[in-house]
Amino acid sequence: MAIDRRREAAGGGRQLPEENGSLPAGEAGSAAAATAILAVAPPAPAEIQTLPPPAAGSCSPLLLDYDGSVLPLLGGLGGGYQRTLVLLTWIPALFIGFSQFSDSFLLDQPDFWCREADGQGNGTGHLTRGSANHSQSSGAGMLGTPALPTLPPGDNASQCHCHEWQYRIRAGLVQNVVSKWDLVCESSWKVHIAKFSLLVGLIFGYLITGCIADWVGRRPVLLFSVIFILIFGLTVALSVNVTMFSTLRFFEGFCLAGIILSLYALRIELCPPGHRFMVTMVASFIAMAGQFLMPGLAALCRDWQVLQAVIICPFLLMLFYWVIFPESLRWLMATLQFEASKKLILHFTNKNEMNIESDIKGVMPELEKELTRRPKKVCIVKVVGTRNLWKNIVVLCVNSLTGFGIHHCFAKSMMGHEAKMTITHNFYADYYTMAGIALASCLAMCPVVGFLGRRGGLLLFMILTALASLLQLGLLNLIGKYSQLPDSGMSDSVKDKFSTAFSIVGMFSSHAVGSLSVFFCAEITPTVIRGGGLGLVLASAGFGMLTAPIMELHNQKGYFLHHVIFACCTLICIICILLLPESKNQNLPENIPDGEHYTRKPLLPHKKGEQPLLLTNSELKDYSGLHDSSAVGDGVSENTTANGM
Repeated sequence: MAIDRRREAAGGGRQLPEENGSLPAGEAGSAAAATAILAVAPPAPAEIQTLPPPAAGSCSPLLLDYDGSVLPLLGGLGGGYQRTLVLLTWIPALFIGFSQFSDSFLLDQPDFWCREADGQGNGTGHLTRGSANHSQSSGAGMLGTPALPTLPPGDNASQCHCHEWQYRIRAGLVQNVVSKWDLVCESSWKVHIAKFSLLVGLIFGYLITGCIADWVGRRPVLLFSVIFILIFGLTVALSVNVTMFSTLRFFEGFCLAGIILSLYALRIELCPPGHRFMVTMVASFIAMAGQFLMPGLAALCRDWQVLQAVIICPFLLMLFYWVIFPESLRWLMATLQFEASKKLILHFTNKNEMNIESDIKGVMPELEKELTRRPKKVCIVKVVGTRNLWKNIVVLCVNSLTGFGIHHCFAKSMMGHEAKMTITHNFYADYYTMAGIALASCLAMCPVVGFLGRRGGLLLFMILTALASLLQLGLLNLIGKYSQLPDSGMSDSVKDKFSTAFSIVGMFSSHAVGSLSVFFCAEITPTVIRGGGLGLVLASAGFGMLTAPIMELHNQKGYFLHHVIFACCTLICIICILLLPESKNQNLPENIPDGEHYTRKPLLPHKKGEQPLLLTNSELKDYSGLHDSSAVGDGVSENTTANGM
């Protein structure tokens, strides 16, 4: 039975126990007698424990309950101004989609051959397939260039001695970065470095801008990132060599990371619990629209410099966000910036034409009392001293890394790391196949997460990823051995069909794992460090994507080991996902103690009348005084138990 000492102290005025649990000397005898009576008496119904009053230096709990008190005062997502702000976070997703998938066109490795003029001015030479995208090379016949004979495999050295190269670009452009500076043969490694530059810039940008967003706010990070991406992005189009191009692409990726992260955090913090996931998924669909429209945009621009400028110029519209987009009110309240919060609340209510006198819960009077409080900002490094929060963030970072890392393994298995294993022979077919699988994955996430929740959906997609990976690694090797037997009746085409099927399933599920891990981390990370938490999980996703150019740089050496390592990581992630809390329809944690109090709930609901094994904090009682009865119980009887039996 729980002993509520606060209730007894308030009712009878008796003195509370000391810190070591001992009672005052005058009450020791009466406490011993009372304990002996309680030991043999039948258990009484447990009383509901009242919440302790806030400490002298703590803030009012009403102000820190943003979803329960402040957001209803503003009208929730039903307010017209909030809907306008959400729409403003969706529009840049289209521009972000253009920038994220521009490498497929700017750095596409074309077919190339050496042009040697004959007496009539016609070119003769040998066609060489592009090494970076040789699985898509035969689709270049659409451009109308006559096919030329391919050199024998042993003549690679002689074909690189050329003064004038001719290119057949498959990505809809007349000229790209590779053909501009002849990045073929001994210079082909520079293409992979250029691909590294954008991804590495994204990784560093996520880590740094995430911490800055927690310190100075989401709005300054967004606006300064827009200004600098305009500077660096437009300068990329004026690059004079590949070194300048790669360096500027790094800074472009850095600024793009700041835009992605700040918009993601603002979108999450604007919405009530029931709308967070769908608002985020709409932004993902808009970004995919940019992926689908990118080939048409490249075909219209024809030149890589024009394409780069067209991709960056729409960010000019975001300069108006300095005037029309406010700071995150949730972040201001969580960091105790109540003076700015009051002005912003009045601004919201004025825009929504709401009466401030309808404040039933008394948020504004409480806010007036706390105006003199100093702001309290937190850095992501504070999470190291927590007990549960850092584990949750690390688990989701590993999930994100595994999801995006193994996605490349499935993509190479489907497209083939050798020309004979391709399923299509057209650049656009391959491009839209990848985009279609990503779109199907996002469409499937909506009902799955709505039914199973964040943790259940993530677990389901991770199990599918692990099964597809293990079957592709194990079953296909077994089929390959049996296909070599004369009476097996199996051919290599059967193995290729199975490989294609497992690859599609793996790409479908791994894309969902990576996207859901990022969203999950944004929900369980407290508002005061949400930027840093998002930066960690997005940087982990960037490391997973970085495996693609690394494998291409090494000419797919170690590809099988790469796949085996990520397959093992999927099994570890399945176990770790069970340790995560469920955030569906839950209020966002505002500070680090709120994030620590997220408890693990079972995947399946309890049966009626069944006692849960893990109690929430509201169900916990104060048992600190029970050890006083142990000494008294020893003196009563050795055979007497706590229930008096």
